[in-house]
Amino acid sequence: MNLSPNLLDLLACPACHNALAADEAANELVCTGCGLAYPVKDDIPILLVDEARKPV
Repeated sequence: MNLSPNLLDLLACPACHNALAADEAANELVCTGCGLAYPVKDDIPILLVDEARKPV
């Protein structure tokens, strides 16, 4: 996953508006608030709630 740290600072969870943290191993951005995990495909974050993996 090749995301700019500046971009990561600007992005927020579309569901709860909290910050996102990069999970390099899973190739996802994980919300620090609600825990939804958004996939990153070809270095493009897919920030759609319907595409997010729910926390277990």
